[in-house]
Amino acid sequence: MADGVETGLAVSDYERVAEFRAALRRFLRVSEDAARRNGLTPRRHLLLLMIKGAPGGSQTSTVSELCEQLQLAQSTVTELVRRAESAGLVRREQSSQDGRVVDLSLTPAGEAALAQVHADLRPERDALARLLGLLEHR
Repeated sequence: MADGVETGLAVSDYERVAEFRAALRRFLRVSEDAARRNGLTPRRHLLLLMIKGAPGGSQTSTVSELCEQLQLAQSTVTELVRRAESAGLVRREQSSQDGRVVDLSLTPAGEAALAQVHADLRPERDALARLLGLLEHR
């Protein structure tokens, strides 16, 4: 133990973690680049993805849910939604379940932009999935 820190990890453990972190960072950078090529900011791409990929297959989300998923403050998410709505990518509808809640969904333009970024990222997602598979088996 050095300075109260356990040093029981083998060098290979650090190598695997370093490889994973590098691959994850590469995936994030490539994702950001793909978003920009398709006319989206990286945060706007994530917003569209989180709405489309909402749990339960609803393909709708609320600002509160997005705050949790994106790990952003409510004011930041609200502004992000406002700008995406102004760009014609997101629409707001009052929830049929709770009149105090607004459901967010993608417009056809939002669907198209997200689909293009998603298609562009297939090779990177596949590479990251392979690496995760290798990490699980070690």
